[in-house]
Amino acid sequence: MTARILDGKQIAQAVLDDLRAMAASDDQRFGVAAGLAIVRVGQDPSSEIYTRALLRASERIGVHANALVLPDDIDESGLRAGIEALNADASIHGILMQLPLPAHLSQRLVAETIDPRKDVDGISTRSAGNLFLRLPTFVPSTCAAVLEILDRSEIPLDGRRVVVVGASNVLGKPLAFLLLHRDATVTVCHIYTRNLAEKTREADVVVVAVGKVGLLTADMVRAGATVIDVGINVTVDGSIVGDVDAPGVRRVAGALSPVPGGVCQLTNLMLLKQTLLARQRLFGGEPDA
Repeated sequence: MTARILDGKQIAQAVLDDLRAMAASDDQRFGVAAGLAIVRVGQDPSSEIYTRALLRASERIGVHANALVLPDDIDESGLRAGIEALNADASIHGILMQLPLPAHLSQRLVAETIDPRKDVDGISTRSAGNLFLRLPTFVPSTCAAVLEILDRSEIPLDGRRVVVVGASNVLGKPLAFLLLHRDATVTVCHIYTRNLAEKTREADVVVVAVGKVGLLTADMVRAGATVIDVGINVTVDGSIVGDVDAPGVRRVAGALSPVPGGVCQLTNLMLLKQTLLARQRLFGGEPDA
């Protein structure tokens, strides 16, 4: 068996086309371009790279995006004031707070200050609570990207056994709730899970997001299962690899979303989709967020 590769680049092009049409239609409907504020504290190189990529994607879709770079030494009152100004800005429909923050700043402050109607990466306390209660909300964009790949690849979830390896606040936990809401039977594994291979071998779908090269090997995957690799690791030669031993797993799995070329192709697009949905909500629409 050789796994079908779930081509994130191909899926991303289809999503891009859909979002362009959605943006143009709503521009006419609302008379204003969708606005996204990208907030970053300091000059972290990886955050700068992400910002540039998001600005390029925004331009391709038709979202008006701006980066707000705050000084490294900003205090919590200054950060709060900056977020509250964006909350009050009618031209801004989505706010992305780039994480992690410097050690002297609290992520809780951001989660409690950002307007949940503009929280397009699903980090506010209201967004998390709505997700738990299965109410309409915005979710972390990487979680949305995982579901987009599964849906567009026609991988069924209802009644299926799904194992999520990784229990972070930005992926593992929210993704588990999203999968439960799709009627999957979900197991969340983490660093303290014993006999991880026993759990993953039971799964119809395995999602791995830990940040450990080669964590999921062929002997840990049931024949025909779908594997979604969300791990990002930089090797000594500078190349990017995931958490899955892709050559080995391809010989066992039925489908594989690889790194690179998988989920990462869609994450920015999902953030921009939620920005478009935020504009709909702010203008009185009812998006399926």
